[in-house]
Amino acid sequence: MRPVTQVTVLGGGQLGRMLGLAGIPLGLSFRFLDPTPGAPAGAVGPVVTGALDDLAAAAEAAAGAAVVTYEWEGVPAATARHLGARAPVWPPPRALEVAQDRLAEKEACRALGIGTAPYRAVDTRADLDAAVREIGLPAVCKTRRGGYDGKGQHVLRTRADVDAAWARLGGVPLILEGFVPFERELSIVAVRGRDGEVRCWPVVENEHADGILRVTRAPAPGHDDALQRRAEACIVPLLEELGYVGVGCVELFDAGGTLLANEIAPRVHNSGHWTIEGAQTSQFENHLRAVLGWPLGATDARGASAMVNCIGTMPERDAVLAVPGAHLHDYGKQPRPGRKLGHVTVTAPDERRRDEVLDMLRQIVRD
Repeated sequence: MRPVTQVTVLGGGQLGRMLGLAGIPLGLSFRFLDPTPGAPAGAVGPVVTGALDDLAAAAEAAAGAAVVTYEWEGVPAATARHLGARAPVWPPPRALEVAQDRLAEKEACRALGIGTAPYRAVDTRADLDAAVREIGLPAVCKTRRGGYDGKGQHVLRTRADVDAAWARLGGVPLILEGFVPFERELSIVAVRGRDGEVRCWPVVENEHADGILRVTRAPAPGHDDALQRRAEACIVPLLEELGYVGVGCVELFDAGGTLLANEIAPRVHNSGHWTIEGAQTSQFENHLRAVLGWPLGATDARGASAMVNCIGTMPERDAVLAVPGAHLHDYGKQPRPGRKLGHVTVTAPDERRRDEVLDMLRQIVRD
């Protein structure tokens, strides 16, 4: 009997679950490490319950693994490095170190000629005042580490906001970023194999509310070769510089045709969920192909797609399934305000029909 190849995933949330769903048809088995009993990935493989910095629990999860990967950028780099003595760990721990520190993230982009908003490191109140004088208002004050879906940041529009931001966030390393008057938010998801081959999915347009992604349109309206090349220039050099293997994402601001890098995500990404039904190869399957050293799959879009996140509550299943071209993904999570519980993908032959179906779907999927 042919032995089954095991993949260990650090993190057992919905991204780990979708990695498992993509990998099981390829003959893979999965084991996860997650601090939460009943984590969503338990539907596709055993979960070792333990903190992500618990090296003993991590070693238990990695026992027998052909490769170790992760589904969240908050995984401690020290855990990933520790497991490197047992099995290959991809993406490399260095990617975690860069993505976990917003200052390191910005500096990595600038070193490669990738545009960003103006920024300054802030460690003291005096630093914050100086940064505001240099960058001006409006601006965004963020913690350098932590924060997700809009957490750990404060928008500064007036001098009074500076006091409020320091009262709320001061005491940990911060970064002040100049406010970018962007026209829209985009992202690009790419995969890099062990041999250095890079393939990119089409650039997508994202809508956020309260710091949480709500809707992705793929390809982005107005997508053309020039936009794709500009976006790829914001991610390919980063992947190569980091010696990256696997799927990663760069979130972008489109400021009058100039693309500025906002955040790096060293993992499969929410704005790439449309690829499950909407691309020749999904981001999840290609991530597994990459980290295992297998040939990469094509990243071409199949027509036009959209993805709608289900936040806080799940829509009525039958109502979603009655929408032509809609595909429901329920993560099996307990409802909670602001929590991503699932998503719905729309696939259509062209953008016009996609947007028509998306309008129908948005009447069903509500917070």
